[in-house]
Amino acid sequence: MLLLVVLGAAVLRPRNLPEAVFAVPAAGLVVATGAISLDHARAEAERLGPVIGFLAAVLVLAKLCDDEGVFRACGAWMARSARGNPKKLLTHVFVAASTITAALSLDATVVLLTPVVFATTAYVGARAKPHLYACAHLSNTASLLLPVSNLTNLLAFSATGLTFGRFALLMALPWAVAIAVEYAVFRRFFAADLVPAAPPEPDGDAPMPVFALAVVGATLAGFGIASAAGIDPAWVAAAGAAVLAVRALLRRETSPAAIVRSAAIPFLAFVLALGIVVRAVVDHGLDDLLGHVMPSGGGLVDLLAVAGLAALLANTVNNLPAVLVLAPLAAPHGAGPVLAVLLGVNIGPNLTYAGSLATLLWRRIVTDRGTAVGLGEFTRLAAAAVPATLTAAVVALWAALAVVGT
Repeated sequence: MLLLVVLGAAVLRPRNLPEAVFAVPAAGLVVATGAISLDHARAEAERLGPVIGFLAAVLVLAKLCDDEGVFRACGAWMARSARGNPKKLLTHVFVAASTITAALSLDATVVLLTPVVFATTAYVGARAKPHLYACAHLSNTASLLLPVSNLTNLLAFSATGLTFGRFALLMALPWAVAIAVEYAVFRRFFAADLVPAAPPEPDGDAPMPVFALAVVGATLAGFGIASAAGIDPAWVAAAGAAVLAVRALLRRETSPAAIVRSAAIPFLAFVLALGIVVRAVVDHGLDDLLGHVMPSGGGLVDLLAVAGLAALLANTVNNLPAVLVLAPLAAPHGAGPVLAVLLGVNIGPNLTYAGSLATLLWRRIVTDRGTAVGLGEFTRLAAAAVPATLTAAVVALWAALAVVGT
């Protein structure tokens, strides 16, 4: 019941209160009542600590990249390249959203790229809806590539037993296939909205933020090196954020308080508290129940079943609790089933608003800017995209496992 209350509060955000306002007391309650032992709560906090530290560093890195003009330059490139052609603009949004999600996490796509897409579609005279929905879907689907692209990936990464590079190698084909299927569905679903627009008047280009892009590139390279050396990726993300932070502080372009705010500390507290509440639910039999239905093989049918179960659970209780529960159950059967879980909890949430916190946040951003997001249209698009995308991605994962191995 407490888990449902915490998730319901995260979805509804009564009085715009932070998610942690409900999650932290709930975590305290499950510990105080003995629903979870203090040792188990401490173990869960220790397990989530590095993940939360990494998330904080990436959020700071993404915000400093925004301050450096990375997303403004991205919007200028999309507008200039599309030249009033909404189909080309959709292609560019797919490229930008997929790249940003993979490199800077899905939060950057939802929070920082979505407003840029709003401005870009208005500038080129295109209908905004297809491009905005692309931000929502790709914030989930395009987060498959790297362990650092999504919080769900980070939570399950250690359970895979893979290195950073091997994870990326195995997920590269599912990532590319999933994006391609999404793109095909979007072109067909929004055909009536992708009508030609008048080319924009020439405008000055946004300056290329070379330094920030170089830092992001070095940080991504550092993730692979750190994984091979056994160093937690949180330290690499923190180093990248520190470089941009020091530069911005020296140039008086930000303040220590602004940097701390960009780490979204209330959300980090929510993630930690949610993990403790989920652990209490697991300790009281949820793992046994799901363990009975979790396939134990690594064949194509088993991977499809695992991904389907993960997608179903993600849309029932949100993808963060889903991965916390399912990743440990899949881990004894090898890396393949754990990666299939990630396909389910990353692609599956596009089916409903409540599937992921990213979708909920995107909906709030879009509606705050005066664009209606109808449940019927959202569901029709989801029904057209999610089953096809998830199935194709699982088949691609099965093929990658057969060719590359674990």
